[in-house]
Amino acid sequence: MQSSINQDEINMLRSELEILMRERHALLKVTGAAAGLIAELDSHDLPTGTEEAAELLASSINTLPEETLQDALNSVQAIIAG
Repeated sequence: MQSSINQDEINMLRSELEILMRERHALLKVTGAAAGLIAELDSHDLPTGTEEAAELLASSINTLPEETLQDALNSVQAIIAG
């Protein structure tokens, strides 16, 4: 009985981990696309009223660890020209 409970717990944890990995992949794609968009924007060309949203997005992206940001860019095959 004990091994059955352990196997059930393992299966549940495995399912949860798979869900989390799918969510991470989706979030990395969104983040990579957002980072690519921000990198290509010219702040002088933004419509009035969007500067604050662009700044919030840019500052949020800038707080990411470099490895996470690179994973995000890789997930959308984005190359940001330096």
